[in-house]
Amino acid sequence: MIMRISTLNLLSKDASKNLRNNATSSISSIASIMATLFILGIFVLFMLNLKMGIIGIYSQFGLRVTLKDNIKITDRQNIYKKIQASNLATDITFEKNTPLPDSYTIKVNGADGISKIISQLKGVQGINKINSGQNVPMNILGMIKMIQWLGMILFIILMIATFLLIKWTIKLTIYPRLNEINIMQYLGATDGFIRGTFIFEGMITGFLGAVSAVIAIYFLYSFAYRQSNSYFATRFISFIDPSFIFTTISWSFILIGIILTSLGSIFVIKKFLII
Repeated sequence: MIMRISTLNLLSKDASKNLRNNATSSISSIASIMATLFILGIFVLFMLNLKMGIIGIYSQFGLRVTLKDNIKITDRQNIYKKIQASNLATDITFEKNTPLPDSYTIKVNGADGISKIISQLKGVQGINKINSGQNVPMNILGMIKMIQWLGMILFIILMIATFLLIKWTIKLTIYPRLNEINIMQYLGATDGFIRGTFIFEGMITGFLGAVSAVIAIYFLYSFAYRQSNSYFATRFISFIDPSFIFTTISWSFILIGIILTSLGSIFVIKKFLII
């Protein structure tokens, strides 16, 4: 155990020293990783806000239940009780629209509330028609699911692209150091030790690149959030708070940065060691 700890300590010291000695290539690697993770982070925030925006628009309009002209009081009361019993309505407003038919305006809780209330009110006596919002598509839930699947597919594609770019960046930084690798082998360093040094370098680079990306995303998104939130808030559309970046996204992206750079280092250094 002591041997392992001392080896890890030596590897981390060598990795830090090598990063300082190759400052130019290290900074280039960090900048490249930052750029790729920055694009990935902006995409994730865009997809999350798009989903939230659609749900906000959908919830804004709610339902209008138009009653028949000659509706009985008991039927009207029954309709009201049916709406209440659904436990999906956040607000129920009765409107006496003389000379137009009376109606109930319903605000719902959740994106799927409208379709559920419509299914429960179908066939109820005294209802003339049910309008679900102003030009809001009825298949909104299908749109949300489509966005989720599309977002997942694009996220995977971006992850693969990010890994390939990071791997290419690592290859460019390691290639000029072939002589250094040969000298380490000549002095008796094992392949495992050489590989471990470059993996540690990749982990440090990935960590610094991910942290830089998170900070850049936070400041850019905070600016966009302040500019747009006041305008869209009046339209009942909300966006993800910037604090979400530090509380949730940051840890995920730091982990992604470390893992991708570590894997990239393993693949690249393995090829050079074989050569």
